[in-house]
Amino acid sequence: MSETRKTKFPRESFVSMTELVLPNDTNTFNNLMGGRLMHWMDIVSAIAAQKHSNRHVVTASVDNISFKHPIRLGNVVTLRARVTRAFQSSMEVRIDVDAEDIPAAHKFESNAAYFTFVALDNEGKPTDVPAVVAETPEEAEYYEGALRRRQLRLILAGRMKPSEAAELRSIFDIKES
Repeated sequence: MSETRKTKFPRESFVSMTELVLPNDTNTFNNLMGGRLMHWMDIVSAIAAQKHSNRHVVTASVDNISFKHPIRLGNVVTLRARVTRAFQSSMEVRIDVDAEDIPAAHKFESNAAYFTFVALDNEGKPTDVPAVVAETPEEAEYYEGALRRRQLRLILAGRMKPSEAAELRSIFDIKES
C-alpha cells in the first residue's frame, strides 16, 4: 500500500465546463434532456477526479440528481466539479450546474449532485489517492458530510450494515445494541 499523501483542497481539481444547449440536446418540449445533462456531469466530475488523483478513474456511483428548473434550448450551461473528499481509492465529487438565458440576462441554479469515482492503476486495479484537506468553511462542510454520504451509499449498495455506519448513527442518536 502506498503512503497516503495529503493535499489541500486541490485547486487543480476544480473543473468548469460550459455547454450550449442545441436542438439535438433537447426533448420535444425544447428542454435539455436529463440524460444529456447527466453525461456532461459525468465528464466534468471525471476530469476533476483525474486531476486530483493523477490517475484514470471510473464512475462508481451517482447520488440522486434532482432537477430544480428546466434548462431550455439556447441556454448556456455551466458545470462546476470539485473533489470534496478522498478515501482509500475513491473520491467524492460535487457537481453544481447553472444555466443562463443570455438574451434575457437570467441565470439560475439547475442541479447539484455527488458522483463517486475510483482511481485505477495501469493494470486497472484500484489504487490509493491523495487525501483532501479543506481550507474554507464551505469546503469543510462538504468534506465532513462526505463520510455520511459515503456510509449511506455503502448501506444502499449492500456493502455496509447500518449498524456499522457510526457517522450516520451519530446523526440519529442511535445507540449500539
